[in-house]
Amino acid sequence: MSESPIPGLRAVDHVAVTVPDLEQAIDFFTEVVGGEHVYTTGEFADDAGDWMYTNINVHPRSRLRIGMVRLGAHTNLELMEYRAPDQEKDHPRNSDIGASHLCFYVDDVDAAVEYFQGIEGVRVLGAPTDVGEGQPNHGARFVYVITPWGYQLELISVPHGMAYEKPGAARLAQPGMWNNREETS
Repeated sequence: MSESPIPGLRAVDHVAVTVPDLEQAIDFFTEVVGGEHVYTTGEFADDAGDWMYTNINVHPRSRLRIGMVRLGAHTNLELMEYRAPDQEKDHPRNSDIGASHLCFYVDDVDAAVEYFQGIEGVRVLGAPTDVGEGQPNHGARFVYVITPWGYQLELISVPHGMAYEKPGAARLAQPGMWNNREETS
């Protein structure tokens, strides 16, 4: 990581996703994805004050539970279940401001699609796509998957690198590079 203007910055600690049912999400990310459930908090609420609004920017009467799941060697996933009087229940599309998705690196996108097609409630969107020539990420193959509660995941594989990768150029952190290819500098 290059020097940061944030004093002491070392890495991303976790990624957080708000889910409608904490137990369902923990089960999905442990049983289907293969993560390890580390802990679940009790419910947090501030029934008299405005701590939730002041510190987290949610409705002051919101209630929150958190489950932490470790995904592989490098990713901590914080699953957050809120109950709030003004909670929006529609899932944002990728094109909506503030939308997000998790992308999982897999060795074989087609094999991963076949696996997810056998999971009840999961929807695979379209067919795997190869990024076309002329794009900096040419060499990537990807597909999107929708979880049973409507959250988007992406599956990607880049077995031979991407077009932008040149000796000495900045590179994306990528498990395929860490495990399957020699990094050239």
